[in-house]
Amino acid sequence: MITDNLRTQIATHIVSLVNSAKVGLGGNSTSPAATDVDVPSGATISQVNAVKANDTVFQVSVEVAGSELTGLTIREMGIFDSSNNMLSRLSFSGISSIPSTDTLQLFLTMEVR
Repeated sequence: MITDNLRTQIATHIVSLVNSAKVGLGGNSTSPAATDVDVPSGATISQVNAVKANDTVFQVSVEVAGSELTGLTIREMGIFDSSNNMLSRLSFSGISSIPSTDTLQLFLTMEVR
């Protein structure tokens, strides 16, 4: 059994670890031992923000300028700590045709249970 207090502490700690993100073109890997996104896009991430939604739920939001993604199909997002250790990787159906004047926003919501 994990107590409510520990759930809160874990969520708070994870939020404090989030430092950077990458978006990628891959999306096939399911290995928990992965250390990077499958196929990094090289796009510059304009913003990474991690916040607690409540005691046990946190959300990481990532923003990338459309001008960084011209001609690319994004299929994955990785979240990293300050030592560049990948904390989480999310694969999804491809997102493409993002106008250069728009901003791609990706969200990862997790609950500590």
